[in-house]
Amino acid sequence: MAAAASSFGPEREAEPVKEARVVGSELVDTYTVYIIQVTVGSHEWTVKHRYSDFYDLHEKLVAERKIDKNLLPPKKIIGKNSRSLVEKREKDLEIYLQTLLATFPGVAPSVLAHFLHFHFYEINGITAALAEELFEKGEQLLGAGEVFAIGPLQLYAVTEQLQQGKPTCASGDAKTDLGHILDFTCRLKYLKVSGTEGPFGTSNIQEQLLPFDLSIFKSLHQVEISHCGARHIRGLVASKPTLATMSVRYSATSMKEVLVPEASEFDEWEPEGTALEGPVTAVIPTWQALTTLDLSHNSISSIDESVKLIPKIEFLDLSHNGVLVVDNLQHLYNLVHLDLSYNKLSSLEGVHTKLGNIKTLNLAGNLLESLSGLHKLYSLVNLDLRDNRIEQMEEVKSIGSLPCLEHVALLNNPLSIIPDYRTKVLAQFGERASEVCLDNMSTTEKELDTVEVLKAIQKAKEVKSKLNNPEKKISEDSRLSAASCIRPSGSPPSVAPTSASLPQPILSNQGILGDE
Repeated sequence: MAAAASSFGPEREAEPVKEARVVGSELVDTYTVYIIQVTVGSHEWTVKHRYSDFYDLHEKLVAERKIDKNLLPPKKIIGKNSRSLVEKREKDLEIYLQTLLATFPGVAPSVLAHFLHFHFYEINGITAALAEELFEKGEQLLGAGEVFAIGPLQLYAVTEQLQQGKPTCASGDAKTDLGHILDFTCRLKYLKVSGTEGPFGTSNIQEQLLPFDLSIFKSLHQVEISHCGARHIRGLVASKPTLATMSVRYSATSMKEVLVPEASEFDEWEPEGTALEGPVTAVIPTWQALTTLDLSHNSISSIDESVKLIPKIEFLDLSHNGVLVVDNLQHLYNLVHLDLSYNKLSSLEGVHTKLGNIKTLNLAGNLLESLSGLHKLYSLVNLDLRDNRIEQMEEVKSIGSLPCLEHVALLNNPLSIIPDYRTKVLAQFGERASEVCLDNMSTTEKELDTVEVLKAIQKAKEVKSKLNNPEKKISEDSRLSAASCIRPSGSPPSVAPTSASLPQPILSNQGILGDE
């Protein structure tokens, strides 16, 4: 934007200067369209109108506001599109518009405001249009429980209007009273705030840089925010007691910007209810109702300790960010669904200590070569590992013994192109092979038959290996004998271990059929 958006605070221009200049024209079919550049403070935009639009505007203003009938340049029938006439008319129309704005320095008449697109780009026009819309449809929207969509520019306008301390109905039209907005927002449950990439409309306004306050929303259950600057948003914490679902996309560079916006005022902080250690300057209330959080498609590089503020979260989406390490999630005891797809994870070591109760885990599109950190995620049911760098079938052993795993995706990894890929993966699940859906395809009877053959071959190879290494067998027998001799007195005699309830996974896929 040509100039930065104003920040929160009492110091601001009471009434920004309004200007309208005719900066050019263009011929469309058989008529000329005049290009108007409107400037209000630091915001500017363009509007296009033909002469007949000016004429209609003038007729309404003459009737409603008694302006001078001779103020508008007269019509021309012959040579109306000639270059000389158009150039003269450009200057005359600019004088006409500037005179109107000087005549109405405060709130412009609604017909003039619409002509200059104030209802799209100017604070008073935006709030008046929004108030009128909610006056007519607000109760219907609330009764239907629909999601209400609004732009950052509209919220910015409402925020500015409230902070200027003006009458809530400056135009004199009861339908445009700001009270209609406040009554609606106080009761709204479902909100969507969507900005734009780049300038908004024909203006120089960058919506993602505009500050706005959401504290006027007192009853939100769900909020979706996209293409806004998270650091410029205030007041969302007012919805902590009621907000259950939150989505913030294309807006944040850290989790802290979203979850602890007020913490930027403090050097140190702790979540409410935690044991405080050392000097702490602030205690931040937790998001006590939040169970679903979508922070996908941002620029988040780490899972910081602000996750302590969402203790009841069940569904967390951090996909399409730049996360390098799985960290701090041990604080989320209720987390059952985690999406970390399309990040920059290269290691899963110790991940089971962070995700004890996880049921669905999406790790697609990362840099993973090893799966060793997944071997103790005993609650895991769904696992997506597509688009990684897994080459060795040996790695599948880490998930082959997970007792609840039902759906696995491994496509677009190097190992997915080896011969008999499906049966070799399924063989790692032993007796549970029939229960596993690999790459969204159920296991077939033919594949199960092949898995049984592979298991038999593997068992034969293990027996053969023992026979070919008698020294290893003697060494193992000696070790077991020595262990039995040092059994503490009074302890019961050792009992030969029974076979495990889950079969042992195949040790390697390399050369499974090679010894035939």
